[in-house]
Amino acid sequence: MRRALIMGYALVSYLLFLGVFLWFVGFLADVPFVPTTVERGIAAPAGKALAIDLGLIALFGFQHTFMARAGFKRAWTRFVTPPAERATYVLIASLTLGLMMLAWHPIEGAIWDLRAASVAPVLWAAFGIGWVVLLTSTFLLNHFELFGLQQAWQGGDDGKFQAPQMRVPLFYKVVRHPLYLGFVIALWATPYMSYGHLVVAAGLTVYILIGIMHEERDLVALFGRDYEDYRSRVGMLIPGLGRRGSPAA
Repeated sequence: MRRALIMGYALVSYLLFLGVFLWFVGFLADVPFVPTTVERGIAAPAGKALAIDLGLIALFGFQHTFMARAGFKRAWTRFVTPPAERATYVLIASLTLGLMMLAWHPIEGAIWDLRAASVAPVLWAAFGIGWVVLLTSTFLLNHFELFGLQQAWQGGDDGKFQAPQMRVPLFYKVVRHPLYLGFVIALWATPYMSYGHLVVAAGLTVYILIGIMHEERDLVALFGRDYEDYRSRVGMLIPGLGRRGSPAA
């Protein structure tokens, strides 16, 4: 019964994530059949819209980064059973992202408008490639662990999880964070960069850079010299750029 409940909870969290994820793709692409988009939301004067949108981005970024830290996880699992910890993180992150989109305030005006230009299909192709890189990167490591399904399944048996192993498959041989790279590409590859789209793209890019800084501290603590050597060889988001020197032995 306990195993069934934990797995059911994890599956609900995962399905919610899938729904919010697809909404976010449509949100950035400004498709007509999602509840809100970066160009269609709650109307407000530009100054008020900017303040609210930045607050929503900051809320998502803080939750997504803070709850992922090892210290928070240790405290959090005093109240949440370890097999459900990751699924709970996914659930709250999905709700926070959904809130950001639901309460989004568009900002009129554009930095560029290339919708009628010949380059528009290229930008849409890049947009799609960004999402493919992001999703593929989750499977290259362990998609089901990343979204809490594996922990729920294993924890339902004995509460013990396999120790994480450092692997660098495919994209990870070229950049350390291909998942984030795909996200950045999808954020910026658009034929119509409105002021509102610029706010979400720039805001979430800043969140990504801050998140990488914290994540790499955790990875060094987890994998030690192996990860330090890895980041001395491989760029952070762009091949060859953002490498950090490995300390002398």
